[in-house]
Amino acid sequence: MPALNRRSFLMTTAATMGAVALWSPALAADPIVIGVPTAQSGPVGVADQQDWLNGVTMAVEEINANGGVNGRPLEIKVVDIDLLTPEGTVAAFQSLVEGGVHALAHSFAIIPQPAMDVAASNGVPYLHGNTSQASVDLVKANPEKYRNIFQIDVAETWYGAGFIKFLSQQKAAGWVPKNNRVDIVQEQIGYTQVISQATQAAIAASGGEWELGKVIDIQFPVQDWAPVVQQLKESDAGVIMIDHWVAAELASFAQAYVLDPTPGALVYLQYGPSQPEFLDLAGDAAEGFVWGSVIGVYADEQGMAFRDAYKAKYPGTMGMVYTGSGYDTVHILAKAWETADPSDFDAVGQAIKGITYRGVSGTYTFANEDHTPLSYPNTTDDPEAGQAHLIFQVQDGEHIIISPATHKQADLRPAPWM
Repeated sequence: MPALNRRSFLMTTAATMGAVALWSPALAADPIVIGVPTAQSGPVGVADQQDWLNGVTMAVEEINANGGVNGRPLEIKVVDIDLLTPEGTVAAFQSLVEGGVHALAHSFAIIPQPAMDVAASNGVPYLHGNTSQASVDLVKANPEKYRNIFQIDVAETWYGAGFIKFLSQQKAAGWVPKNNRVDIVQEQIGYTQVISQATQAAIAASGGEWELGKVIDIQFPVQDWAPVVQQLKESDAGVIMIDHWVAAELASFAQAYVLDPTPGALVYLQYGPSQPEFLDLAGDAAEGFVWGSVIGVYADEQGMAFRDAYKAKYPGTMGMVYTGSGYDTVHILAKAWETADPSDFDAVGQAIKGITYRGVSGTYTFANEDHTPLSYPNTTDDPEAGQAHLIFQVQDGEHIIISPATHKQADLRPAPWM
């Protein structure tokens, strides 16, 4: 998709909203069906999965309003998924594969291999946002089996390395931390453990610039954050990383923390504030917290146009991650289908490998053994060659990009407790 200015994006989207049911005769052709597993209930992941479905829906409506793909309309097939059990994951994916979908587009599977194995059973193209080194390792270990499976963002390891890089860059830009210690509060699932280990490795590799402070274990669900807040205050580190991804629980942490904060500390909440519930539940307590995502909606002209269109269609607090990546994923598939028969899964997979696509969340490329894009500034020095690892801060009740410098909307602002 070419870069859009805000006016053309909004005009296109406005036309789309009224045009989906008014397909031209050319769109009477057989639809191209995208299977979208979407968790509709459960203790975790529902907001992210709905954000993804919303982004997918916007892209499908937009493409259909412009004639579909080679005259064929796109169609979404949604099934519920139990993210917390392998059986539930297999059931959802099996239903879609047996239903004859032309591609699978999923925000993330907490248990990735069962989903990947079902997709691999008949080679259907499967694009996902697992943000998972385990998913990458499976593809690298068996490239033939998983040849048509692609992760639309980089692995979670870069949350750790990228966060320490961000701290050093902020120091170079003039921020003076109270001390060089980094406390980590870590949840126990594999995802957060990988991030914690990568963060600790980056601290160890910093040559003494940063020092590992206290490591505090938590277990979901966290019933009471007060003991954690007290341990952090006693440790008195200059940087605090809350390595947990559930927005509602991070909102509870924010509310507890502001009542008895560690003075002067920069507090980073890993990823979870991207989910709408964080701002909705934390309210004024959210102000000043920093968070990041290895993929997210940019604040450039193209990204802001998408944000405006999204908010017009889905009023309320907007998720900053899976909305844009779901939207971009459908455009990647559509671009592949322009040149490859949607029923020829291997041809579509090869087309995806040949794509360079600049979306609302950065540039996607898959021509590597990982089947994942590049991360800026973690794996490429070119801001247009990959997806920016975006660091946000809540400022005046809004998520504002503060890093990297090439993408920022504002500078880091001292939090109320700083």
